[in-house]
Amino acid sequence: MAEAHYTALVTATGEGRNGGRAESSDGVLDLTLAIPKELGGNGGATNPEQLLAAGWASCFLGAVRITAAKRKLALRNPAVAAEVTLHHTAGDFSLSAVLRLTVEGVDQITAEELGADAHQVCPYSKALAIPVTIEATVV
Repeated sequence: MAEAHYTALVTATGEGRNGGRAESSDGVLDLTLAIPKELGGNGGATNPEQLLAAGWASCFLGAVRITAAKRKLALRNPAVAAEVTLHHTAGDFSLSAVLRLTVEGVDQITAEELGADAHQVCPYSKALAIPVTIEATVV
């Protein structure tokens, strides 16, 4: 395994996703968790799926920038929207994701290649063995 450059430490307490808290060791992240209204909860606070989507979208965007730089491409206004879906079947839970890359300054084929290449570079993509769809759009 490669040398460690950074380790994040976040502790969840209380009822976890049902009104608990998540706090990072440096105190920068400090939030309440809630079950979304769509799942019968009260909503009004973040949930693990949103946190995963935020981290993955940010990381994937960084991977897009790395792959574009390797190809000497100047991207304009790249963005990644990560959609993380929680599935529940017969007492079992699973996740799936859609990563939507939008970018200016390249053609559609290049945008699709950047998305595929970034998926191979992004640590989140490598770590999560879940169904993922990559969509790329030139705006």
